[in-house]
Amino acid sequence: MGNELDRQYKELLETIINFGVEKKDRTGMGTKSIFGYTIRHNMQKGFPILTTKKVAWKQVTSELLWFLTCQTNISFLHKHNNHIWDGDAYKNYLIEGEKLNKQTGGVPDYYTQKEFINQMKTDDEFAKKWGELGPIYGKQWRQWNSSNNKIDQIWDLVKNLKENPDSRRLMVSAWNVGELDQMVLPPCHYGFQVWTRELSLQERIKLGDFEFLEAVTDERCDLQNIPTRAISLMWNQRSVDTFLGLPFNISSYGLLLHLLANECGMIPDELIGNLGDTHLYLNHIEQAKEQIGRTSFDLPQLKTNIKIDGICCANPSDFILEDYEYHPTIKATINN
Repeated sequence: MGNELDRQYKELLETIINFGVEKKDRTGMGTKSIFGYTIRHNMQKGFPILTTKKVAWKQVTSELLWFLTCQTNISFLHKHNNHIWDGDAYKNYLIEGEKLNKQTGGVPDYYTQKEFINQMKTDDEFAKKWGELGPIYGKQWRQWNSSNNKIDQIWDLVKNLKENPDSRRLMVSAWNVGELDQMVLPPCHYGFQVWTRELSLQERIKLGDFEFLEAVTDERCDLQNIPTRAISLMWNQRSVDTFLGLPFNISSYGLLLHLLANECGMIPDELIGNLGDTHLYLNHIEQAKEQIGRTSFDLPQLKTNIKIDGICCANPSDFILEDYEYHPTIKATINN
């Protein structure tokens, strides 16, 4: 029993606890931090989701689709009961509200965060104004601003994968220097690159359903529409909330890799995360130690309800994890 992904993750937690240095941070909580770490996962060994604690799968899927559909307002997430960006939106509401009060000489009278979320759900105009997070991930992925032109990096990526799969320019960036000051939070995972390779005949045979293996040729594989290529994805992350954020990042980019593979008729190969400032908040240390002591389960498999036609034409309910066995959630405070 167990899996390599959970082993790597627990090893990372131990590394930070044992060798991380204490640093101050913008939240005021403080962290133990290391710099530079890599996680690698073979997608053929199961879908990359931690089993040593429950990962909120529907929140992973709805957030990724939020990015892919070029949305930057948390109203979309609320429709899917996803509240992982609420703290950032509320913090922005307080900061911008204070600026307005200083300009008008008014007296601050703010909603509590609970009241803020309720107002988001019941007042469309309020949600339109205060649910907006600026030109974050989805905007940069799908409508990068360049000389008054909107560049759809995802569309360009898919097009180039189909036309020139050996290109070394198969990249998407969210780090738009000219718009960072307009974002509620600059991108933590700021870019990703994909890479493809041709499958060997032996690999293609394993993917098919052949009765007499010795007679199988590439031509016979082609008749069964067996993929000819495998695709890998590597994302880069400047800041890593290892206990709460990283499990989401791993599964989100694993799902994105599946979507790209499906769109381009390839199979998912390897998922790689390059991590910069990799930290545990000081109020997550005990929770991390609890997770380290847990034994992992086998990884689940990803299934889809439908044949996804277009990388963005999906709903969170379209993605099902079969045989996802996990330990209970470990609660920890989000530090915004």
